[in-house]
Amino acid sequence: MDADDDTTGPAAPPPEATDAPSATVAAIEAVWRIEAARLIAGLARLTHDVGLAEELAQDALVAALEQWPRTGVPDRPGAWLTTTARRRAVDRFRRERTYARKLEALAHELPAGAPGADDLARLDEDPIEDDVLRLVFTACHPVLSTEARVALTLRLLGGLRTDEIARAFLVPEATVAQRIVRAKKTLAKAGVPFEVPQGPERAERLASVLGVIYLIFNEGYAATAGDDWMRPALCEDASRLARLLAALMPDEPEAHGLAALLEIQASRAAARTGPSGEPVLLADQDRRRWDPLLIRRGFAALAHAEAAGKAAGAAPGPYTLQAAIAACHARARTARETDWRAIVRLYDALALRAPSPVVALNRAVALGMADGPAAGLAAVDELSGEPSLQGYHLLPTVRGDLLARLGRYEEARAEFAHAATLTRNARERELLRSRAADPRGGVAGTAGGGTTGGGGAAAHTGR
Repeated sequence: MDADDDTTGPAAPPPEATDAPSATVAAIEAVWRIEAARLIAGLARLTHDVGLAEELAQDALVAALEQWPRTGVPDRPGAWLTTTARRRAVDRFRRERTYARKLEALAHELPAGAPGADDLARLDEDPIEDDVLRLVFTACHPVLSTEARVALTLRLLGGLRTDEIARAFLVPEATVAQRIVRAKKTLAKAGVPFEVPQGPERAERLASVLGVIYLIFNEGYAATAGDDWMRPALCEDASRLARLLAALMPDEPEAHGLAALLEIQASRAAARTGPSGEPVLLADQDRRRWDPLLIRRGFAALAHAEAAGKAAGAAPGPYTLQAAIAACHARARTARETDWRAIVRLYDALALRAPSPVVALNRAVALGMADGPAAGLAAVDELSGEPSLQGYHLLPTVRGDLLARLGRYEEARAEFAHAATLTRNARERELLRSRAADPRGGVAGTAGGGTTGGGGAAAHTGR
């Protein structure tokens, strides 16, 4: 495949593109999802070219699709793919004399012949974790647009095909393909080094990495547009990436804070939709359907984040604070038992650490639950002139909920109707229209109407 043409080259060939038995293809696709990041990262370290690394990895994948149906899946499929990809690199550099130095380095590492036991054992000594961490920081480099960072991260680290990414974000496949191609070219043109930054740059770049994973989860948790309220696959991909990053950076509090936030939020997934896929807000959810394993993992990651922060002498960061807010909800056995005053205090801390109109809106929701709807409405009205919230459907949604709780139903009806015209998600539009039709009906069942935490869907107080 031409490295400059990504319009048709998926990260993993679809089953119909091969003659392999479906069971073997399924096994290969599972291996690819698990090993893609490590494979591409290791190749990028050797070639210093993310685009070329992905191309070589796909060549190895094609080789697996051709050989494994006949020979069986190897005991160590990841090592097989890595060795095969490196040999493809050697062959390529032999053909291109301009890569003489790279050839010498690669040839020194790999003896001639087919991959053998010694070759596979040697791979255990490679700094795989370091390579993956370098790939994370490269794919999320600030030189790329946010959309490009998201697409490249899902492609290189998530192992998703171009069509899968396009489907998840409801954009044409060609658009995603172009973003990926341009991202690779931009990285190459900018001479972005394949490394983990140090010093002040590390904190700036880490914020970009965490933000990309957060955005991916947000889009899965509450889809911006389309017919589905949630896209669980995106939540799963983001949670997996967050766990990976936390494992790669054990002393970084915010990496664990993000992992905690996503685990706890993901625990609600089964309870967030009704039988027909309709949204179920937080106060109406059957908490028996919340996943206790994800909650326990989230609590453990939050404890790790808080301990790491104390060890570093640092105040809790935005993701750790949002995880603590999510934990308040997870600890409450019923909606009535929610410690809203603790949530207000956490939003106060979040507003100091990462101030934004959306954080202020969330604080207003929590305040309305802690001190009553009149207090919440007064706080929301202070935000009515905020330019960044104009056209944001959750502002009139929250205001409508608070007005309904105060018995001002006609005003609430108008707010819900207005909010329905602003959202691009069909399920959310239906919910808001139903609230507009009967503003009394949801008063007892909502917890602030459903707003976002630190600027995304991941810390919804009402969802």
